[in-house]
Amino acid sequence: MKSTHIIILVLVAAAVCVIVSMFGDFSTYETFASAAKEPGKQYHVIGFLEKTKQMEYDPIKDPNRFTFFVKDKAGNESKVVFSGSKPTDIEKSEQIVMTGYMDGNEFKCKKIQMKCPSKYKKDQVVEGKAG
Repeated sequence: MKSTHIIILVLVAAAVCVIVSMFGDFSTYETFASAAKEPGKQYHVIGFLEKTKQMEYDPIKDPNRFTFFVKDKAGNESKVVFSGSKPTDIEKSEQIVMTGYMDGNEFKCKKIQMKCPSKYKKDQVVEGKAG
């Protein structure tokens, strides 16, 4: 076997390892309880907005801080701190998919995807910073 073939095989194997490691972290959705087992590790959590709880957003005080409460699919409720502005029509959302990590009793959220009711099915909105 030629040395160029060996080098190409090693590069392909390294590329496959990098791709698998990049996508392995975001393969499943978790609950607040499972995310709390590894604080600081980033997870996707699906939940429903607790519309009876107060939402806090003061763009004059801090335009990049929005707090609200979400109940995950297992029924666990947590305060969510989103590092961004309040998403438009979050109150109308059917489900919320959040990317972030647990910090104590709060879920620090970096990205929100809202799933709107069926009559708005085509209008899925993503809020957050890339990365």
